[in-house]
Amino acid sequence: MAENKRDYYEVLGVDKNASADDIKKAFRKQARLYHPDLHPNDKECEAKFKEINEAHDVLSDPDKRAKYDQFGFAGVDPNYGAGAGAGGFGGFGGFSSGGFTSGGFGGVDDILNAFFGGGSSRRANPNAPRRGEDIETNLTLEFMEACKGTQANVRITRMETCPDCHGSGAAKGTSKRTCPDCNGTGSVKITQNTPFGAFSQTTRCNKCGGKGTIIDDPCSTCSGRGRVRKTISRTVGIQPGVYDGATMSVRGEGSQGINGGPSGDLYINIRVKSDPIFERRDTFDIWTEIPLTYAQAALGAKIDVPTIDGNVSYDVPEGTQPGTVFRMRGKGVKKGNSPERGDHYFKISIEVPKGLNREQKELLEQFEHSLDQKKNYKKRESFFDKLKEKFK
Repeated sequence: MAENKRDYYEVLGVDKNASADDIKKAFRKQARLYHPDLHPNDKECEAKFKEINEAHDVLSDPDKRAKYDQFGFAGVDPNYGAGAGAGGFGGFGGFSSGGFTSGGFGGVDDILNAFFGGGSSRRANPNAPRRGEDIETNLTLEFMEACKGTQANVRITRMETCPDCHGSGAAKGTSKRTCPDCNGTGSVKITQNTPFGAFSQTTRCNKCGGKGTIIDDPCSTCSGRGRVRKTISRTVGIQPGVYDGATMSVRGEGSQGINGGPSGDLYINIRVKSDPIFERRDTFDIWTEIPLTYAQAALGAKIDVPTIDGNVSYDVPEGTQPGTVFRMRGKGVKKGNSPERGDHYFKISIEVPKGLNREQKELLEQFEHSLDQKKNYKKRESFFDKLKEKFK
């Protein structure tokens, strides 16, 4: 049902003053985490991805965002609350030539509250359970740790329930009391008389600050907030194949909730160190360069190719040219917990010998003179043939 929707700002993890750039960054981060391609057949992630897209569609559009900020879901979804007879906002159907009707709202008070900043006449319970904040941290991995997976320790700072007052905010032996001005609702209704009649507006209670309760003797440990900031160490499992720039989530390791609400999530931004031999491309493929001698390339050779699982023997055919790329299937990086893996590619470079002595130079010249230019140097001959044809 539409009434069960989560606040769009909460969905993206941004506050109501977030800039357009902040919203874009938050959307990209969340979309990477829950994209269906990364979680096949996961209905929960699919639903979250749809929810993220819906929130971004509204908050990234200045006009839609303004309506949402003022009217809530009713400002952007004409069908919101239709089951309860609200009728939506479509075309402001609640107006008529004779004055106000109840076609678009529950009544006059609802319209005035919306236009004068009061929002919905139904306010959330200030003492209801609230989810804790999401937190993030950075983690640097060695190249092979990212390829193979590992257990890593991360230090995080989060809000936890105060151990002394157990979240109540009141000192030991005391308790908070219901606000007498708002009777625990956190809001009060103000009625103003105007030339057009008496108008009512619902606003936050000043006595309790909208909390609905008052603490006469605050807890000295948390200063009445019910939570304390704490830095802890956590061991997290890193799946094989995590890549540089990825963000992984750990459910329930964020700040603890308020009034018994669930904890937020921990987001870990991954950085992977480079390797002197291996390079990752296309996320799961490994590339490396293998230098061969002139003789090995010309005659062919059995060589050891280094992979992330150790050396693999490979027969390089005779006449291998510089820049030739060979592919070994399934020798790349494992894709998470699936049996699928990337490939290993190695590119050939030819190392031309230096510092030859006189005898070696003479032998090389004899070898060169023994070659058939057209047969043994086809690429070179073709080049010069084309050159001659061009300048005829």
